[in-house]
Amino acid sequence: MANITFKNNPVTLLGNEVKVGDKAPDFTVLANDLTPVTLADSKGSVRLISVVPSLDTGVCDAQTRRFNEEAAGLGNVKILTVSVDLPFAQKRWCGANGIENVQTVSDHRDLSFGEAYGVAIQELRLLARAVFVVDSSDTVTYVEYVSEATNHPNYEAALEAAKAAK
Repeated sequence: MANITFKNNPVTLLGNEVKVGDKAPDFTVLANDLTPVTLADSKGSVRLISVVPSLDTGVCDAQTRRFNEEAAGLGNVKILTVSVDLPFAQKRWCGANGIENVQTVSDHRDLSFGEAYGVAIQELRLLARAVFVVDSSDTVTYVEYVSEATNHPNYEAALEAAKAAK
């Protein structure tokens, strides 16, 4: 498993670490209107999955805004931002911040995504910061588990991987 810290304190990640070349695990999260969202819902598209602890924090806010801004230049890439924030809070945050190119989804119900991708933090019931790119045939082509959850991911590498995925 990836070694992750949160505010420099080691945390325990639940689930399985995902690696480049793996078949992307399916998951069920909730859209802002409480409808279920699965990986299969976007089959045939490239997916950039941005994982954040909470949209109401500075780095998570910046990460989601950055991918929202870059979305137009990515063509047929679907961007999901996953957190354990309640769907209502995600909808409020997106509306207040003009986020229209990224779909925020909530893993609060059962940590389906967090455990499938090895990012559920046992001690905090939050998700560790990570970025995954899944190609149109559901193969993982890029993985970044950010070693310190309060740091930014490598935006450029993730965006290049999304552009390169087919």
